[in-house]
Amino acid sequence: METLKRMADEELVRAYSQGNNSAFDCLLMRHKKSIYNYIFFIVKSREITEDIFQDTFVKAITTIKQEKYVETGKFKAWITRIAHNLIIDYFRQEKKENTISNDEQEVDLFNNASLCDDTIEDVLIMNQIHLDVRKLIIALPENQREVLEMRYYKKMSFKEISDVTGVSINTALGRMRYALLNMRKLAEENNVILTLQ
Repeated sequence: METLKRMADEELVRAYSQGNNSAFDCLLMRHKKSIYNYIFFIVKSREITEDIFQDTFVKAITTIKQEKYVETGKFKAWITRIAHNLIIDYFRQEKKENTISNDEQEVDLFNNASLCDDTIEDVLIMNQIHLDVRKLIIALPENQREVLEMRYYKKMSFKEISDVTGVSINTALGRMRYALLNMRKLAEENNVILTLQ
């Protein structure tokens, strides 16, 4: 077990897929606290958190055993995404079960999205989009990232950006244009969806 504890996540996944059950126990011990806390932070119920937590690791086990796990990044990010998707499924189901119908009314006041705040599902999806956008921004060349962050996060005008960076307004505009083009290209290459469906 001590040898397993020193192994990287991806090595443990490989060991588990080859039949070493202790490797998955090690992964579970390593990540259970952060995954549990992530789920609880969103659903705010110990009982529901327990269910989603169990489902998350069952799905992970199934995926690895079926040899469908693809090493595209960190195991923790992958298992967090599974938990995230199960949370969304839970809220979708909850929303469906708790929908009140008032069919006899011409205007459906209860189910009119324009009359209510964002749903939890919308908030979760938007949070994921913001995380994905940050990852895309980090991947940009430094001069493009700098202009984009000043414009969108610091709300600076192109004149102010020009003054701070010491380049002409046209150069700042050009860098912004290339930043947006590169982000669109990166999003397509990585199958990142940047809008609510």
